[in-house]
Amino acid sequence: MPRLQITLLSNLSQNLLFIAVLIPSVILHEVSHGWIAERFGDTTARDAGRITLNPLVHIDPVGTLLVPAVLAFTGAPVFGWAKPVPVVPGRLRHPTRDMALVGIAGPLTNVALALIGGRVFLPFTSGIGAYVVFYFAYINVVLAIFNLLPVPPLDGSRLLPLALGPRGRRVWSSIEPFGLLIIFALLWIPQFSVVLTVPIRALAGVVGLT
Repeated sequence: MPRLQITLLSNLSQNLLFIAVLIPSVILHEVSHGWIAERFGDTTARDAGRITLNPLVHIDPVGTLLVPAVLAFTGAPVFGWAKPVPVVPGRLRHPTRDMALVGIAGPLTNVALALIGGRVFLPFTSGIGAYVVFYFAYINVVLAIFNLLPVPPLDGSRLLPLALGPRGRRVWSSIEPFGLLIIFALLWIPQFSVVLTVPIRALAGVVGLT
């Protein structure tokens, strides 16, 4: 087989593996948001049928499939998202505090998945199995760190209001419609990717990937 065909096949396999790993990771991430919200009084996600592992109700054609595939093929930093689980802050018992806890639940779920992959399964697998487990754990490390960025609508933006007064929270919420544009702009800044690798490598070491 010509070298070019081997390379293309390898790249295709990696991208398919990325999507296969990303889908359950972002689904569990989103389910955790809804589950924690329900614990604090908001049953919106439950009522919408979103506290489920059925991927069909969580997959966002753009965020879960198209954007990650395009970014992977173009060599840009890859990220993706599932269809956001609906949460109504006004239905939570303590909206600001509880929204922060709902937000942090997603990254903590990814950290837990990375730990399970890196510390529990990776030491006992080999060959292609070890590669898949490593990739799964690493993707969850990246998802955890990336989602902790304090940029709306990422989960880190739910933590910042804890330190803001009412006026600051209103200003912060006004930025949310421009959040995705800010994220895309950051991803194309080389220095941003370099800075982001620092916490990613640190967490990768904690979960047993280095």
